[in-house]
Amino acid sequence: MSEINIANPHEYDHTHSSSAGSGWLRASVFGAMDGLVSNVGLIAGIAAAGAAPGIVAITGISGLIAGAISMALGEYTSVRTQNEQLEVEVQTERDALSRNPVGEEAELSVMFQSLGMHEDTARDAASQVHANSEQALKVHLAHELGLRPDERPSPMVAAVSSFIAFSIGAIIPVIPFLFAFGNLIWGLVFGGVGLLIAGFVAAKFTDRNPFAGAGRQLLFGGIAVAATYIIGKLLGVSALG
Repeated sequence: MSEINIANPHEYDHTHSSSAGSGWLRASVFGAMDGLVSNVGLIAGIAAAGAAPGIVAITGISGLIAGAISMALGEYTSVRTQNEQLEVEVQTERDALSRNPVGEEAELSVMFQSLGMHEDTARDAASQVHANSEQALKVHLAHELGLRPDERPSPMVAAVSSFIAFSIGAIIPVIPFLFAFGNLIWGLVFGGVGLLIAGFVAAKFTDRNPFAGAGRQLLFGGIAVAATYIIGKLLGVSALG
């Protein structure tokens, strides 16, 4: 085994996905799934109520616009709040290190011992870590709270990703109605295919069985469609008007 491989252990026997923990992946997957399920359900409900294809198309587009904006704003707020909370924790730990460096070093030594280090080794390691205040801050945050201050997802990336993904997911079941061959059957077929593809792709990202992921997503979407279809059928356009 070469010196380079030993120096870079992750490169000789395994690698990690670059998308793991990224804000765009979660936002994109969640956005696409939500767009598909919500708009397939919406179309099923309004079509079952007896609405004309044109009304179904307008309803689907309205659901797309409102849902995409809502998703984007929600993701932006969520990720920004998460980052702000992380900053609070960073400042709290930085203050503790400045106020009581000896106690914090002793605390780190105890944590190292809990990981299996001998007491002398743990003390020496803690001392070396605390020689650099910023490094000590990162180690304390990682060991105490599982936080990595250098890896903060971008609120804007999450917002844009969710907006685009939701729009793509939500437009799929509306396509038949936009091109004048729309009826509920075609809308459900397009939506079902979209759910299968979304579940398949999401499972591939996480190295899970893609066919199981596709089937699971179709099942979840089917439950939403069944619920909204039944409600729409029971109410009907005349009852609503």
